[in-house]
Amino acid sequence: MKSGRISLSLRKIDWPLYAAICLLSILGLVLIYSVALGTGLDQNYLNLKKQIAFFVLGVFLIPLIAVFLDYRVLTKYNGLLYGLGILLLLAVLFFGKTIRGTTGWFNLGFFSFQPAEFVKIFIIIYLSKFFCDKAKYISQFRYLVMSSLGIILAIALIALQPDFGSALILFAVWLILILITGVKKSHLLFLVSIFLIACLILWFFVFAPYQKERVMVFLDPALDPLGSGYNVTQAVIAIGSGQLFGKGLTFGSQSQLRFLPESQTDFIFAVLAEELGLVGVMLLLGIWALVFWRLIQIAKKTTDNFALYLVISIGTLFFVQMIVNVGGNLGLLPVTGITLPFVSYGGSSLISSLIMIGIAESIAIRE
Repeated sequence: MKSGRISLSLRKIDWPLYAAICLLSILGLVLIYSVALGTGLDQNYLNLKKQIAFFVLGVFLIPLIAVFLDYRVLTKYNGLLYGLGILLLLAVLFFGKTIRGTTGWFNLGFFSFQPAEFVKIFIIIYLSKFFCDKAKYISQFRYLVMSSLGIILAIALIALQPDFGSALILFAVWLILILITGVKKSHLLFLVSIFLIACLILWFFVFAPYQKERVMVFLDPALDPLGSGYNVTQAVIAIGSGQLFGKGLTFGSQSQLRFLPESQTDFIFAVLAEELGLVGVMLLLGIWALVFWRLIQIAKKTTDNFALYLVISIGTLFFVQMIVNVGGNLGLLPVTGITLPFVSYGGSSLISSLIMIGIAESIAIRE
């Protein structure tokens, strides 16, 4: 690509979206630093250094993907990417590392990565291509079933890890796509019935005891305030104690005194609310609102159905993941281990999220 075309492409990048993602990532780094400084744990400092390295990589990764990756090329490799994703999910069940009861990581010695995070990208490409080709037939039941076959296999393999949070997110993406495409009410009712039956099967034959406890404690945290309900209870206390302006960075009692577990990952929203208060929460939500607004603008401008479904899938994935994480912190939803995109610690989550933003930027440039 000639330098003139590169310069033109860079000017077409959606810079407000890029800036919003950088702000979210920097906010996450500040919170991870606060937890590391307050606790003084070597592991937390190591996590901070890793996250900084991933962020620096991402600063250059987004424009590189946007400029040099034509998103339309993905239509040629959607089947290959889907197959690779299924192989990764199968491999991690046999060779993966188990962390906090989930066998979902490959340990490569100097770093670990979570394949489910990258499989999310492969699945949304696969679904976007399918609905691009078959959207006008989706009112026919057989095409609706066809759209579900690939996603069911991926969800089942992720659930076997078990990682029900990621499985829920993929299901939500598929559900939103069929709803906007125009599914019949009778077909939707049938799908809801199948979903309820699947939930019963999971509850009685798949869920581990600790996962059932999470659901029961979600309904009533007082059932086990010092066990399964401890995390949610401490998170709610942290959020409430932040009040308007918060206690200040490194001064949050729940996070700094280690009352709040997983403060750099699952419950980083509680750290934000405790240390920066309602002002910090509104700042976070305001930046996310900017992200979703820019994604909507990209979707509105595109004339390519594949690009449209891609952007909708990416926006849905981020929105559901944010809602599940924040809802779990507030005690409004069960805690599923889902991180807050761009903010929580996690190299796999951050890099995969940055790749998706890069794809959205690629669409913005070419549409």
